[in-house]
Amino acid sequence: MIIDLISDTVTKPTKGMLDAMIHANVGDDVFKMDPATNELQEKAAKLFGMEDALFFPSGTMANQAAIKLHTQPGDKLICDKYAHVYNYEGGGAAFNAGVTCKLIDGDRGMFTVEQLKEAVAGRSDIHVPFTSLVCIENTTNKGGGACWDFSELEKLQKVSKENNLAFHLDGARLFNALVAKNETPKQYGALFDTISICLSKGLGAPIGSILLGSKEHIARALRIRKLFGGAMRQVGFLASAGIYALDNHVERLAEDHKKAKEIGALLSNTTYVTKIEPIETNIVIFYVDDKIGADNFIEKMKNKNILLTPMGEGRIRIVTHLDYTNEMHEILLKELKNF
Repeated sequence: MIIDLISDTVTKPTKGMLDAMIHANVGDDVFKMDPATNELQEKAAKLFGMEDALFFPSGTMANQAAIKLHTQPGDKLICDKYAHVYNYEGGGAAFNAGVTCKLIDGDRGMFTVEQLKEAVAGRSDIHVPFTSLVCIENTTNKGGGACWDFSELEKLQKVSKENNLAFHLDGARLFNALVAKNETPKQYGALFDTISICLSKGLGAPIGSILLGSKEHIARALRIRKLFGGAMRQVGFLASAGIYALDNHVERLAEDHKKAKEIGALLSNTTYVTKIEPIETNIVIFYVDDKIGADNFIEKMKNKNILLTPMGEGRIRIVTHLDYTNEMHEILLKELKNF
């Protein structure tokens, strides 16, 4: 048995999801004639109370399309130093949109309204890049699945609006935050100009993300997706998996959160763990004693068929997910306890 906790993207479609995919009603999505894809997009837009939505093959492409539609070459976007759009999208903001990133030194991937005001200051100076976009990530990946306080997001949105800045949410794991904080999609739909949501992180779909926004934004995003090579044909086979995920895999995220907290509780009682980041959702980030070393710890766990991932700076990540069973959970807890 391989216990793969590298990411919540390692899941395989469930039997119910596979059945939905096999029986999908499909057509050519390039001509907007794929019924399943149209259904998914309409469903997502309605769920968030936004005007329109567009299916993308990846979260990175969805985020990059949003950045490009909100900026001009030479502009600057503001994000936290841990942000996925800066760290894990291959420098796409510079390559695809020609923009630079102003990094805020936040806490676990989250920053305050005062920090945003400071970052926006001097925006009219012709010697510096023009700021046009603020990017938020919820939950934060490098921050250990941390959830933003919604009242702080409201304050950030107000400052963004006052400065004519677009407000984009990288909501790759937004549903984890919604479940953990008992919030609703419509709360976020009313706050952000655009939102990307991932269907393969936590929700169990094999592929796919959705970008939500106004009809004008999505019309432009459609052209950008084509420019990025993201136009697809009978993609309804994948979109149907997304529909199934939204209908069946959201509430169960609470199970992943519960297991993650149980892992954290056990790690806090070991002698070899020196620090554990606060656990709110399905991500556990921890540090082991320097005498052991992160790479060595990961390798020893791999020898026990338990796969973990390094996050740099001595950090180790565990991500619980749909395919992480109760049996696997008991084995992991035993191995961590006896390490």
